[in-house]
Amino acid sequence: MESKDGSNGFDFSGTYEEIKNHALISYILDDERKVSILFSHEVDGTKVSQTFEIEDVNSADLQKLGWQAILDNFKKYYKSVHQ
Repeated sequence: MESKDGSNGFDFSGTYEEIKNHALISYILDDERKVSILFSHEVDGTKVSQTFEIEDVNSADLQKLGWQAILDNFKKYYKSVHQ
């Protein structure tokens, strides 16, 4: 993963554990941390909930901000393509 201006970046890879169409994606990162993404249908769209195990290098708050930024950017991208 890399920032647009190239000032920040890191490798990000893992192995999918489970995929349920329109419901769940879970995977294990190469450093053994678990991530799961749940999709639930709402009246006005789809709710995406993500949980992840934190790593030891960055604070939990910084990691939450990073994961949230990824989701926010995906939402912005999706809206730009589908409106």
